[in-house]
Amino acid sequence: MSSKGKKPATKSAIEQVVSREYTIHLHKRLHGITFKKRAPRAIKEIKEFAQKAMQTSDVRLDPQLNKKVWEQGVKGVPYRIRVRISRRRNDEEDAKEKLYSYVQAVNVKNPKGLVTAVVEE
Repeated sequence: MSSKGKKPATKSAIEQVVSREYTIHLHKRLHGITFKKRAPRAIKEIKEFAQKAMQTSDVRLDPQLNKKVWEQGVKGVPYRIRVRISRRRNDEEDAKEKLYSYVQAVNVKNPKGLVTAVVEE
């Protein structure tokens, strides 16, 4: 029998738990969006970014992150935002997904030019 039929070894949920810091360039994601829809759209874009980065369909945002996006009103969304995305184990019994992503804002003076970093918790 050839090795093509073998199923790859699956990773455990513990190995998949990780935290990383990303800079999300919101300005390019909100280009051409109506003023009154900018902050709500920014929240959706952050969720979408977290889904792609961590490959989890369940994304939860920290209330402080929401505050930071909405700080300057509905149309004054920051150009860039530094976030820490943590992939965590879902301990609820009736959960569909084993893992979920938790997104928090990171306070930095200027997020421009910062690279993705793995964070040890």
